[in-house]
Amino acid sequence: MSGLAIQAEGLSKLYPLGEMERYSALRDTLARAATAPWTMLYRRKQETFWALRDVDLRVASGEILGIIGRNGAGKTTLLKVVARVLRPTTGRVRVTGRLAPMLDLGAGFHPELSGRENVFLNGALLGHNEDDVRRHFDEILAFAELGEFIEAPLRTYSSGMVARLGFAVATTWRPDILILDEVLAVGDEAFQQKCRARLEGFRASGSTVLFVSHSGVAIRAMCRQALWLDHGRVQAIGPAEEVTERYHEVAGVAP
Repeated sequence: MSGLAIQAEGLSKLYPLGEMERYSALRDTLARAATAPWTMLYRRKQETFWALRDVDLRVASGEILGIIGRNGAGKTTLLKVVARVLRPTTGRVRVTGRLAPMLDLGAGFHPELSGRENVFLNGALLGHNEDDVRRHFDEILAFAELGEFIEAPLRTYSSGMVARLGFAVATTWRPDILILDEVLAVGDEAFQQKCRARLEGFRASGSTVLFVSHSGVAIRAMCRQALWLDHGRVQAIGPAEEVTERYHEVAGVAP
């Protein structure tokens, strides 16, 4: 690939929080009888929440872009819109190349299946046939470092073990675009170093990575460019060192 891997213009995502509240209890109805008609058995809340507002984004092929911000800032929503898991309310996004999203540690896995069975299941969801997964199975197992646990049900795994297996499957085949949502926040330092080394190899080969993290240290270690989101809006985008420093200063959080 060459040029832009991801191009987004005016992305906004509105979540309706409205719901119908039913006053089904007789005492509630009687209590409101003096001030409200009997027909008012429902009350609508007109609440909405903008998870993203007017986000413009251009990510070059081969770039690892770090995305930072507080909880609820819109980071995961942005990833889901780019991955086409969610439709934007307004705006548009264009993605060039094969995309591999890791938006949830357990996404595409079944807790009652063994690790081995989940490798084949997850591989199929990523578009790989059984023979292709079988050819790469030993590589996946070696990277995940699960040993004999590969035959145990996934429900017996720790979150770190699930993350290792999911990352191993998603990155065994080099995607054009890899989307990671806090995946590297789990696992020991040795495994995180393996993941960073693999991502660096992807970048050298021309893959593009969107990497969400709460850690400015992790973003500075892996990314040249960073995006800071707050309340769904872009606060800054540019060199990772500068963006994370501004985020920590303004947000008042430790690096």
